[in-house]
Amino acid sequence: MSTELLAVRPDRSLTDGEAALLLELLPPERRERLLWQAEQREPLCAYGLLLLALRRRLGWRSLPPVARGPAGKPFFPDFPEVHWNLSHTAGAVLAGVSDRPLGVDIERFRPVTPRLLRRLGADSAEEALGRWVRLEALAKQSGTGVIAVLNRGLTAAEEASAHDLTVFPGCAAAVVLGEGEAPGQVRIWTLEALLEGLAENF
Repeated sequence: MSTELLAVRPDRSLTDGEAALLLELLPPERRERLLWQAEQREPLCAYGLLLLALRRRLGWRSLPPVARGPAGKPFFPDFPEVHWNLSHTAGAVLAGVSDRPLGVDIERFRPVTPRLLRRLGADSAEEALGRWVRLEALAKQSGTGVIAVLNRGLTAAEEASAHDLTVFPGCAAAVVLGEGEAPGQVRIWTLEALLEGLAENF
């Protein structure tokens, strides 16, 4: 199973029926967790993208139980060979699935504090966020915290494994893959296409 990257830009609120559909497709523990979140649109779309990818690749009808590793990285305990990672920011979602560990991150451009600029060795907010998403993706791939990665710095191999992604205007995104693996093109979905794809196979 090669790596597949998918993204969606939710451009409107979900209807009650759409949110219910997406919630129904989640494992119970993820559903309960999301019910307590004020903002559900992006997380729901993230898991919807993940399920859509796994349906096409493995024929899964629903997502299996999700557990978390020591540093909080989610995984499928019943299918440890299926690696996946999700990221979302306001109005944008990125998902990746692979047969090897990977990490993805997406962030909307926003102001950055002078302290963070100095910490990241960046001259602008755009440059800082570009570096941040690479660090975050690396931390998510390895299952460690981003602060730990930032504190110790990156090795040359880690730098080489981080790839910038062009996904949506106004966002910085990155993926970290296995050594020597290059990312393919990100498959972009509209919100309507995502919902239709999930409803067709419900």
